[in-house]
Amino acid sequence: MPKIKAGVIVFPGTNCDRDTVAALTQTAGCSVDAVWYETKSLRQYQLIVIPGGFSYGDYLRAGALARFSPVMEALQEYTDRQGLVLGICNGFQILLEAMMLPGAMQRNTSLKFICRDVFVRVERNDTPFTLLYKRGDVLKIPIAHADGNYYGSGQTLADLEHSRQVVFRYTDAGGKTTGQSNPNGSLDNIAGLCTPAGNILAMMPHPERAADRVLGSDDGKKIFLSIKKALA
Repeated sequence: MPKIKAGVIVFPGTNCDRDTVAALTQTAGCSVDAVWYETKSLRQYQLIVIPGGFSYGDYLRAGALARFSPVMEALQEYTDRQGLVLGICNGFQILLEAMMLPGAMQRNTSLKFICRDVFVRVERNDTPFTLLYKRGDVLKIPIAHADGNYYGSGQTLADLEHSRQVVFRYTDAGGKTTGQSNPNGSLDNIAGLCTPAGNILAMMPHPERAADRVLGSDDGKKIFLSIKKALA
């Protein structure tokens, strides 16, 4: 089977691109290019990943300036053709700013940067990114962000539930959604969303940092293996 051709978008300030490339190559056997933010075509890729970091220093708002980069026009064209996109942390923020997903990110309720392991529950296992999980699986995956507090209007939250767009929720180790298990204040404990078509997944936790047991958890590994299966 030919290798999956993946592109990892790099903005000024991106700092998780190499971790993401390692996870894609070592876990899913992908052929990966670093895609500079000035790139104007993504047609050659089967998968695009927007990794974590601090694009443009998070000036104005996290993801707000990256949204106007030339590559985002190419990304819109790519997603119009139902191309697969995974946005991780800053990637989630950028996709929200680009209005490819509904809602917005606010500062964590603690007003502090949080970097630690959290637990998230798999709400859907019928997306290209979660095929190898079971619904209800609880994953231990790290987060690292200051602006991960997901907000949406009451109507937005209702629409997300109706369209089954919530893919991950913050929980405790037993899979229960509680206030204490919510690290940043996200409404409805939302940790990851997809588009109605399921071709875009955005999540605040970092699966590339949980893709090998040597990192303390390999619970994120199946995200990359699910992509491989979906594209096989």
